[in-house]
Amino acid sequence: MAKTALITGITGQDGSYLAELLLKKGYRVVGMTRRTSTEVHDRIEHIVGDLEIVSGDLLDQSSITAIVNDVQPDEIYNLAAQSFVPASWSQPVLTGEFTALGVTRVLEAIRHVNPAIRLYQASSSEMFGNIPESPQNEKTPFYPRSPYGVAKVYGHWITVNYRESYGLYACSGICFNHESARRGKEFVTRKISDGVARVKLGLAKELRLGNLDAHRDWGFAGDYVRAMWMMLQQDVADDYVIATGKTHSVRDFLRNAFEAGGLGSYEPYVVIDPRFVRPAEVDRLIGDASKARRKLGWEPEVNFEQLVAMMVESDIKRCERS
Repeated sequence: MAKTALITGITGQDGSYLAELLLKKGYRVVGMTRRTSTEVHDRIEHIVGDLEIVSGDLLDQSSITAIVNDVQPDEIYNLAAQSFVPASWSQPVLTGEFTALGVTRVLEAIRHVNPAIRLYQASSSEMFGNIPESPQNEKTPFYPRSPYGVAKVYGHWITVNYRESYGLYACSGICFNHESARRGKEFVTRKISDGVARVKLGLAKELRLGNLDAHRDWGFAGDYVRAMWMMLQQDVADDYVIATGKTHSVRDFLRNAFEAGGLGSYEPYVVIDPRFVRPAEVDRLIGDASKARRKLGWEPEVNFEQLVAMMVESDIKRCERS
């Protein structure tokens, strides 16, 4: 009998890739979206006919519980959050409501409806923040440097607490930065690939960015959702760092992106704009995913250069069409 998966945040980057993966595996896939005046289904438009979409809100316990009760999922993937780090500084309370307390509401729904449901919670490398230990693994202490990172720490530890207190199968994937052509344009990687496309096609003359020296461990979102699924297929629930183990600077991403676009050096086009510098920056993140490799058998398949080229090519094609 086919399994049923409920995905919160299905219209986001990770939700769309995960939905594709689960459909290929024969799942019944139900996506939860917030009711808004306009429906934004761009990332799942090609598969929306194969999905069931329900309206719910992580801010409302009754709606979450009702959805879990109606859908009766075998697995829940909680990917919904206010996930843009800079926005968490301007909306710290809302970020906490969605990204922290929203997790508790999902856990409470599972506990009351059916404790056998398996939960994947999307944790984040931003929880490590300004920690001197490098690379970071599952035992590295957290030192978040943004309201988003703080909220993710709460979501992570409440998941651990419910697992240990109530015996729920609840696990967290501590995912390092993962990108794709479906990444929102507010994120620096997509901002760069979109900027390269616009410069190449004569639609823009410059690209405004903040700190070029921040280092991140960047992987491909399609690889990371595969790890999410693998976590829920294990006999025992556990938490895993998902990362490539390699770090690159924003400057490296720029260099590769402008080369992939056939533009040569990025320097004539890039303007440093103080508006895009965070109040508290995380300088360097790099993950140790050896536990995931050992226990899950997970390996990333797309490397950094392939990822950058993929994003630039996609944005050039998109800009040409529009």
